[in-house]
Amino acid sequence: MTASPKRVTQRDIARMAGVSQATVSLVLNNRTDADVRIAPETRDRVLRVIAETGYAADPAARRLASRFNRIIGVFTYEPAFPSGSRDFFHPFLLGIEEYAERVGCDLLLFTSAPVVDGRRRIFHQDNRLRLADGCILLGREIDGAELDRLNRDGYPYVAVGRRDDASGPVPYVGADYATAVAHLVERALRDGHRRLTYVGMGMTAESSRDRRRGFDAAATGAEHARQVVAAAGAADAAVDELRADGSTVAFVEDFATAVALESAARRRGLSVPGDLSIVTLGDPTSPVPTDITFTGFHIPREEMGRQAVEVLTGVIDGSAAGPQQRLLPCEPVEGDTLGAPEPAVGRH
Repeated sequence: MTASPKRVTQRDIARMAGVSQATVSLVLNNRTDADVRIAPETRDRVLRVIAETGYAADPAARRLASRFNRIIGVFTYEPAFPSGSRDFFHPFLLGIEEYAERVGCDLLLFTSAPVVDGRRRIFHQDNRLRLADGCILLGREIDGAELDRLNRDGYPYVAVGRRDDASGPVPYVGADYATAVAHLVERALRDGHRRLTYVGMGMTAESSRDRRRGFDAAATGAEHARQVVAAAGAADAAVDELRADGSTVAFVEDFATAVALESAARRRGLSVPGDLSIVTLGDPTSPVPTDITFTGFHIPREEMGRQAVEVLTGVIDGSAAGPQQRLLPCEPVEGDTLGAPEPAVGRH
């Protein structure tokens, strides 16, 4: 499939015209008041580049330009910049930055929030939410009480990831985990698997519940389907339990746990996927070294970030041109760890 051409941005226009992005914005918004002085030749140069590239300002940028600060806040419940090149948050932030640039907004990362019971809190004595026109919320688990207060206060926000209602609908852009997991279960059933195990993390977040819901809905055709919680550092025992139970495929919520299970299976002389298939239900949340391409799916993190800004601009300016609750499809990964089960000779 041919990739679509990259959209020209204000940053591109500024670079080609040899001016600042702020100057491009002023020209686009036709600012001619006394406080803003742009040399006629500079204005002409910017307009010439705009014409040559066919640049068209995003409609949301035009709506936001006259009425708002054009500052979008980003609040993360966990640290946004941990070490490791495969940081889970990084693609979300890339998508957020890309769309914010498209609509001519600056980003403000809220980092002064205090940590209470191991988690950051939005609301505190010195919270600065009002510096931004609205805020994007990132985190595996988001406090329902804080969502409730945001709704009651009428502060514009969008959550990345599906969230339950909190005294009203919560605007969000999430991944359709239930459908993605269900498709994997259905594929395993077609491959001949009849005894299935879901290996979860014991989390109560909506993303975990959606994965389990997808597993339950699709596993009705299995001879035996169960859910267990992974115990830290107990991969060898988990493999023994899977074998004793007769399970031929494990659907693993946490990527690092899947890697540990595969290593434990090999230590026992088991083949993956012959003796035990292992399916992952998302991307690593922290760097996990492995040479194995696991069957599973990728989370559309960059696109979730982009659409979160798109939804937020609609919430801010009242245009809301589309649903404020969106679930995006996950990208299947064929991988090498799901196949037809071998005959159950010698299994207990």
